[in-house]
Amino acid sequence: MAGGEATAPPPPSVSMCTPAFVARVARSRWYIVFASMVVMAASGSTYIFALYSKELRSTLGYNQQTLNTLSFFKDLGTNVGVVSGLVQQVAPTWAVLLIGAAMNLAGYLMIYLALSGHTAAPPVWLMCVYICVGANALTFSNTGALVACVKNSPESRGIVIGLLKGFVGLSGAIYTQLYLAIYGDDAKSLVLLIAWLPAAVYIFFVHTIRVLPYRRRGEEEGVDDKPFFCFLYISIALAGYLLVMIVVQKQVRFSHAAYVVGAVALLLILFLPLAVVIKEEHKSASQLEQSLRLPPSIAVDKSSSAADDVSISPPESKTTKNCGGCGWIKNMFRPPELGEDYSIMQALVSVEMLVLFVVSVFGIGGTLTAIDNMAQIGQSLGYPSKSINTFVSLISIWNYAGRVGAGYISEILLSKHKFPRPLALTAVLLISCVGHLLIAFGVPNSLYASSVIIGFCFGAQWPLLFAIISEVFGLKYYSTLFNFGSAASPIGAYVLNVRVAGRMYDAEARRQHGGVAAVGDKICKGVVCFKRSFLIITAVTFAGAVVSLLLVWRTRGFYKGDIYAKFKVAAEAAVAEGAEEERLPEMEEKKVEEEKGKKEGVGEHESN
Repeated sequence: MAGGEATAPPPPSVSMCTPAFVARVARSRWYIVFASMVVMAASGSTYIFALYSKELRSTLGYNQQTLNTLSFFKDLGTNVGVVSGLVQQVAPTWAVLLIGAAMNLAGYLMIYLALSGHTAAPPVWLMCVYICVGANALTFSNTGALVACVKNSPESRGIVIGLLKGFVGLSGAIYTQLYLAIYGDDAKSLVLLIAWLPAAVYIFFVHTIRVLPYRRRGEEEGVDDKPFFCFLYISIALAGYLLVMIVVQKQVRFSHAAYVVGAVALLLILFLPLAVVIKEEHKSASQLEQSLRLPPSIAVDKSSSAADDVSISPPESKTTKNCGGCGWIKNMFRPPELGEDYSIMQALVSVEMLVLFVVSVFGIGGTLTAIDNMAQIGQSLGYPSKSINTFVSLISIWNYAGRVGAGYISEILLSKHKFPRPLALTAVLLISCVGHLLIAFGVPNSLYASSVIIGFCFGAQWPLLFAIISEVFGLKYYSTLFNFGSAASPIGAYVLNVRVAGRMYDAEARRQHGGVAAVGDKICKGVVCFKRSFLIITAVTFAGAVVSLLLVWRTRGFYKGDIYAKFKVAAEAAVAEGAEEERLPEMEEKKVEEEKGKKEGVGEHESN
C-alpha cells in the first residue's frame, strides 16, 4: 500500500511432524526440565527400603540392629554427594549420569543376586558397601539434573529446585505402583526393578540434560514461569492420583490387571509435561518464523552497545580478581561479596556455610528421626496398623508438598516482596517444633497432624537450603557446595536417631519388660517411650532456628537488592548477540536482492 504502513503477515503455521521440529524439542530448555523431572522421579529408590527390608531379614537372617546398620549406610550414600559434585566440576553432565547409572546398577544388582541365591550370602560389611554404592547413585543423578536446570534458569532457581525435589519425594510411591504392576507383591523382584530402571532412565537422557547458554526470561513478569506452573499443576495431579491409589489399595484388594491399569495411568500423568514442552516449542518456533518475515529491526546498534558495556565488566570479574595470583590459603579467608562465585574453600570456611551446616544437622536431623521412627511411634501410642500405614503415606505426600511449596512460594515472596529465603528456612524450623511437641506429649489423635507437619517441613528444608547455597555462594562451584550442605543431615540423623531416640526407647522397653530387650512383641508402650527424646529434638531444632537468624542478619542487605542483577546484564548481551546473528543471513539476502535490483534497473535504463 503506497504511503501506508506495511501490514504484518499472518502467523505462520509450523508443522510438528517434521524431524526438524522433533530435533528442536529435544534440544530445548523445557525438554531438559522434563527429562530432569523424569530422572528425579526415578531417583528415589532409597525411600522404599522398608518394602524389602523384611526380605533381607528373612532370607539373609538379619536382626533389627543389622537392618538399622544397613539403613544408616543407605542414608549415608544418599546424602553424601561430595564426590558427585567434584566430578560435575571437571566432567560433563553426561559423564555424571553414566557414573550414577553404573553405581546404581552395580550396588542394587549385587543385593538382588544375594537375595535370590545366585551368589553366596555376603558378610554384613559388604552388604553395607553394596547399599551405600547403590544409594550414592542418587547424588549423581541429583547433581547432574539439578545443577543443569538451576544454571539454565537461575532467575527461577527456587521454583526449579522445589519442582525437581518434589518429584524425588514422589518417587517412592511411584516405584511402589510400578513394581506391583510389573512383578506383583515380590520384594526380591522389587530390588531388581530399582537396579535396572533408574540406570535405564539415566542412560536414555544422558545426552539430553546439559547446561545451556543463559537466556534471560521475558520482560513481562512471569512470562517464562508459565511452563513451570504447568509442570506444578501436573505434579499436583500426580501426587493426588498417588494418594488416591494408596488409600484405595488399602481398602480394596486389587488384581494384577488392576495394578497394570493403574500404572499405565500413572505413566501417562508422569509424561504429560512433554505436551507442555511441545506446546512451548511450537509457540516459540512460530514466533521465530513470524519475526523472520518482518523487516529487520534497526535497534542492533543499541544492543551491541549494551554488549560492549557487559564486556567491560563481566559478572565474574570480582571473583577472578580475588582468586587470581594469590595463594589458596590466603585467598580462602578473603571471600568475594555475597552472590559472587565463591571458591569451594572460601564457602566451606564462611560463617554462612557453618550456619547452614548447623541448621541441616539440627533441623533435617530432627525431622529424619521422626520419619524413621513413625511406625514405632504409632505402635507405642496404640494406633492400629492401618493408621500407621496412613501416617507413612501422609509423610510421603506432604514431603512432596513441602518441597514444591517451599520452592514456589519462597520464589514468589522473594521476587515480589524481597522476603529473604533464610527467614523462610527459620519459619520452617519453628513449625517443625510443633510436630515434635505433638509426638513428645502424645496428644490424642495428633499423630495425623504431626505426620503432616513433619513431612511438609522435612520436604521444605531441602529446596530452601539448596537455593540459599546457590544464591549466597554463586553457581560456579554449586555442584560441590550443595552436596556439602546435604552431607550434614546424616550426622544429625545418627546422633538424634541412633544415640538419642534409639537408646532411650530401648532403655524404656527394658524397664517395662523387666530388663528384657525390645524384640518380638516386647515393644515399648506409652507416651514415655519417645517423650524425652522428642523434647530433646524440639530443643535442638529450636536452637537451629535461633542459629539460622544469624544467617538472616548477615544476608539482610544482599536479599534487599536484586540478587539476579548479574544474570540480567549477561543475558542482555547474549540476546543482543543472538539477535544480530539471527538477522545476519536475512540482511545479507536482502542486500543481495537490492544489488540485483539495482543491476536490473541499470540494464533496463541502458536498453531504453
